[in-house]
Amino acid sequence: MTTDAKPYAIDTPAALEALYDAPGEVSLRKEVPYLHPVYQALIAASPFAILASIGPDGLDTSPRGDPPGFVHVQDEHTLLLPERRGNNRIDSLRNIVADPRVALLFLIPGAGETLRVNGRARISIAPHLLERFSMQGKLPKCVLEISVVSVFFQCARAIHRSQLWEPRPDGWRPPVPSAGAIVEALTNCDIDAATYDDDLPARQRASLY
Repeated sequence: MTTDAKPYAIDTPAALEALYDAPGEVSLRKEVPYLHPVYQALIAASPFAILASIGPDGLDTSPRGDPPGFVHVQDEHTLLLPERRGNNRIDSLRNIVADPRVALLFLIPGAGETLRVNGRARISIAPHLLERFSMQGKLPKCVLEISVVSVFFQCARAIHRSQLWEPRPDGWRPPVPSAGAIVEALTNCDIDAATYDDDLPARQRASLY
């Protein structure tokens, strides 16, 4: 039996606002339209970010990572993000060509606070930018120049609830399928899981940059 969900649906701004208390002063004042020095410090410490974009076929989110500070602060209104080798789907880049709106979520290992940046991106292959982000002698494919629209930090509740940075026992592995097992299942066994997993570490090392 299916229960009619309509009486329980929140589908108007008024209904949504009635569900929550008004935001506190700090929640409002922490959002600024530029990269404040305290926010620049968080970006400089972050080795990992999630890039969100939107295009004709919908939304996309994908991870980006490098040594801490891999996203450069060009000035208080501009970020530079190198695009490294990947799977060549270029979903995010296709979206940016169609619609420049992007969002970034920066994570810092050990820190509960995360940083959110909303902006507009353009793709550049300017030689001086590619050279600036050379890693292990390899240039990025391109660089995203992100014009900042708004910046604010997110409190640590989600990180604390998830225990994301809590220590794990030596040798611990999460109870999830391996990359090979996932590929084998999605290709109806056309690709062998064990072979894929055995070859993956060397392939990743060879194609990291």
